[in-house]
Amino acid sequence: MVAVRKVGKYEVGRTIGEGTFAKVKFAQNTETGESVAMKVLDRSTIIKHKMTDQIKREISIMKLVRHPYVVLASRTKIYIILEFITGGELFDKIVHHGRLSENESRSYFQQLIDGVDYCHSKGVYHRDLKPENLLLDSQGNLKISDFGLSALPAPGVSLLKTTCGTPNYVAPEVLSHKGYDGAVADVWSCGVILYVLMAGYLPFDELDLTTLHERAEFSCPSWFPVGAKSLIHRILDPNPETRIRIEQIRSDEWFRKGYVPVRLLEYEDVNLDDVNAVFDDPEEQHANDQHGNEDMGPLILNAFDLIILSQGLNLSALFERGEGPVKHQTRFVSQKPPRVVLSSMEVVAQSMGFKTHIRNYKMRVEGISANKMEHFSVMLEIFEVAPTFIMVDIQKAAGDAGEYQKFYKNFCSNLEDIIWKPLNESSKSRITKTKSKKG
Repeated sequence: MVAVRKVGKYEVGRTIGEGTFAKVKFAQNTETGESVAMKVLDRSTIIKHKMTDQIKREISIMKLVRHPYVVLASRTKIYIILEFITGGELFDKIVHHGRLSENESRSYFQQLIDGVDYCHSKGVYHRDLKPENLLLDSQGNLKISDFGLSALPAPGVSLLKTTCGTPNYVAPEVLSHKGYDGAVADVWSCGVILYVLMAGYLPFDELDLTTLHERAEFSCPSWFPVGAKSLIHRILDPNPETRIRIEQIRSDEWFRKGYVPVRLLEYEDVNLDDVNAVFDDPEEQHANDQHGNEDMGPLILNAFDLIILSQGLNLSALFERGEGPVKHQTRFVSQKPPRVVLSSMEVVAQSMGFKTHIRNYKMRVEGISANKMEHFSVMLEIFEVAPTFIMVDIQKAAGDAGEYQKFYKNFCSNLEDIIWKPLNESSKSRITKTKSKKG
């Protein structure tokens, strides 16, 4: 007879999903019979990879916008009780069935707009809306998931600055690096999703991303009805100032056909005591001493590694010939979470016209050089230096050294919001900018 494992009032069953930092298991509430998904995280791994604040923030956001999640804990594990959703990803439905009918596309889009608007009403901006992050329940109802890149700005903060998201769904103003309205940027992503639902493919390909912040040129297939075409063009407006807002979408004639507003449950009290109790236990700081061999995050650099990487002991110049003073290996430091840095680098590289390939915390960027004559490739890897610092190491893999210097300069100038600068350097920058404005 197999013993049934229990966590609190939940019976734990089979594993239904597995990621880098967690497993998701099927579980059942023994008191109500309700089926749930139980996300199981290893406490020492979360602390080891300095992800405590990120996990707390993500759970807090999910509590605000979706469901009164329950958080349980043992000495070694953290258990998050989630809604059990059986219908899979909307992305899979598109892959298996191709483009959807007008009515079905509209129905999903109506639910998406209602869900996104609800998030915005709670001060949460998703920033990574795409079909892969839209789940379907057994009744075919849409559920927004994965709030890992979401923003919950402090009161009074109107513009977001971090460049993140999925390149083909990200709004052009996010690529401009001048600050953006999270709600308006989410609307753009909703428009791309509507296009994909009805067409079965993306409105912009990778080459379009280089000029997306200047113009958004796309065409709708012949089978799109006039009303849908008009609405999509108003959503995919590259100018965030004139882009249609959610309240205007709701009054659109095509959108309103068959529209039944989603009934959203309101929870009067969002209690985070369970979250804080799990992560604020001082005894758990000892878990940081437990080091495994799993490849589960950025590699950690020790003092010896840093000495080798320092300019004073860098002997590579002795072995390079004919390259002059040009550097082929450069790096920068960031205080942003590794996942945000990786997403930002992917978006920026693709907006510059390059293809990206990601595995773990390494990214290869490749394309054709400016003279269109040779292949150009760069390798980027994220390392953990300290609890609040990560380092990105960038190396030229193929192509002209001069091309690499141009790439590095442009790449970093578009990542100013995630690159950490010493306080004195930041102060000098602000003084310089102030002087130039006065002049």
